[in-house]
Amino acid sequence: MATKRPKPEEIVVKLRQVEVLMGQGMPRIDAIRQIGVTEQTYYRWKKKYGGMGTEQLKELKRLQKENERLRRAVSDLTLDQLILSEAARGNF
Repeated sequence: MATKRPKPEEIVVKLRQVEVLMGQGMPRIDAIRQIGVTEQTYYRWKKKYGGMGTEQLKELKRLQKENERLRRAVSDLTLDQLILSEAARGNF
């Protein structure tokens, strides 16, 4: 059975939980086990999402969507330009 992948918002919450548990005096390894992930997963998440708040995460996702939209627009315009330049030269 496949495991469910947590959403980025859930990852940020889990990282914050580990910080809180460590602040209460719990060893890092035990805090990581408490949230139900492996040490490797924790460090990978921390590298990618460490220090981010939920608002910053939402802004990052919004910017990634906008970037993808703009890349698509540029590629479409580039393709149109190539087609028109071929047609202008008479290479049908």
